[in-house]
Amino acid sequence: MARMTLAVHPQLYSIHSFSPQSTIDPQVFNQPMFFIGKTKDELSIVVPAELALDSQEEESDWRCFEVVGPLGFSMTGILASVSAALANAKISIFAISTFDTDYVLVKKDTLERAIQALKKTNYQIIHYPAE
Repeated sequence: MARMTLAVHPQLYSIHSFSPQSTIDPQVFNQPMFFIGKTKDELSIVVPAELALDSQEEESDWRCFEVVGPLGFSMTGILASVSAALANAKISIFAISTFDTDYVLVKKDTLERAIQALKKTNYQIIHYPAE
């Protein structure tokens, strides 16, 4: 398998929890990157940390790794491999997938350890510049 590249995003992200009946703040849709997940039990929103949302709970100070893609649906085990490398280093993650690729968020204070753990398992790490 070719050496996978992960790109570190420069910004901080926050993960918010809402009741499933909540209305989504329109500012969310103006962010350069955001994720929304809804089930019968909850509504979760990931946004850049500078956007303050009135959520039930907030987990702040997350950094983001992007698996440089696009990845085909036939490619298997990518997220499992990344999460295993980080689990072995005792680093908790918040994983998100899109049609084209995967994103793995780690707490800001574990970023450098995460980078080292991923490099040890043969991932190439690049850094996106701040916009």
